[in-house]
Amino acid sequence: MIFNKTRIEGAYVIEIDSFKDERGSFSNLWNSKQFNEHGLGAELLECNLSENLRKGTIRGLHYQIPPYDGPKLVSCIHGKIYDVILDLRKNSSTYEEWVATELDSNKKLHYIPSGCAHGFQSLEDNSKILYLMSQVYHSDFSRVAKWNDERYGIKWPTPPTIISKKDS
Repeated sequence: MIFNKTRIEGAYVIEIDSFKDERGSFSNLWNSKQFNEHGLGAELLECNLSENLRKGTIRGLHYQIPPYDGPKLVSCIHGKIYDVILDLRKNSSTYEEWVATELDSNKKLHYIPSGCAHGFQSLEDNSKILYLMSQVYHSDFSRVAKWNDERYGIKWPTPPTIISKKDS
């Protein structure tokens, strides 16, 4: 794994090594030893799959507040997404800043640190996103930062086609 820092404190784009042969490929998405070596240790407690039927769908920007906040890993396993991390940690040097990375089946992960919101826009129909979570979902502690809040100035690549009531 190659850990590439983003300009958001504690957030990474992680490039995954793959073993390839005549059968196909094999990739390791989580290795606690390697993550701990980069100061990114987390116990993974939940795994989620998001399927997005239409290009332009926006999900997020989601986060949980203490005591159910925690880092997460995001990978696009089919299709393509524009994946956004928004720093909401008031004591962070990158507070209210954001970064985005296009994720597809190119073997990249986004590591979203605790205290940051996460959202994405589907860039292709039928995009599928895999989330590895360090906390289980608790609706009472779940929050949404508005995807088009002018204070953040997030530049989405295409006009949205679908946004849930909760996210809008």
